[in-house]
Amino acid sequence: MTDHADPGRVVVAVAQFAPTADRAANLTLIDELTGEASARGARVVLFPEYSSYFIDPFDASLADHAEEIGGDFTNGLAEIAARYDTHVVAGLLERAGDDRRVRNTVVAVDAQGVRARYRKLHLYDAFGQRESDWVEPGEIGAPETFEVDGLRFGMQTCYDLRFPEVSRTLADAGVDVMLVAAEWVRGPLKEQQWRTLLHARAIENTSYVLAADHPPPLGVGHSMIVDPQGVEIAAVGVTTDVVVAHLDRAAVERVRRVNPALALRRYRVVPRD
Repeated sequence: MTDHADPGRVVVAVAQFAPTADRAANLTLIDELTGEASARGARVVLFPEYSSYFIDPFDASLADHAEEIGGDFTNGLAEIAARYDTHVVAGLLERAGDDRRVRNTVVAVDAQGVRARYRKLHLYDAFGQRESDWVEPGEIGAPETFEVDGLRFGMQTCYDLRFPEVSRTLADAGVDVMLVAAEWVRGPLKEQQWRTLLHARAIENTSYVLAADHPPPLGVGHSMIVDPQGVEIAAVGVTTDVVVAHLDRAAVERVRRVNPALALRRYRVVPRD
């Protein structure tokens, strides 16, 4: 195992790919991309929403391919994480409370198993889509986070990005790095909105933001890493690819000293009835 002796500094990666309806093939590609990221020093690798299984349009096969946390997909991620001594973060279909719908879940996995999970709160019932027909929304609760070499990570999913309260609850939980797993559907102005919202979430929370999307033709691609000042420090185009960046907790602290927006705010986030 590699000795990681530089607390507060972490190499991270964003991996962009198009998941299919073949779970084994998806895991194989996740393995390959994680290996590429690890060879470049990555300790955390973020993959898109629905990495375990994806079909367009949605149909009843979603429930057929859902599994429990700790099932074959997360066990496969743990094997990959152990092989490359890294943390793998990816979206999966989790079994829900009924036989018809699923949970849209993101898990952070290391060699020992699941470190944190996030169930999508805001379902994509917009732009002519009805995700709630197939997906059960997550319950509101305290964010699950995980730490790697002195940096704290938190997660959210795709459409959640349009709701700044989700990111703010992560900031309140002490997160330095926000991970966004997405299938950001293409459409008029959608790429511009994707970029704008990712940069805004970084700026207003003075945090790093990592975002992994599906490439075209369904997603917009342009997965990226944004620093706490809203500067895009690494990005993928529209292909299957991996980018890495070096994150530094000192940079977060420095930005928050100069711009103490989190400390100066006069509102807090509370759940809506």
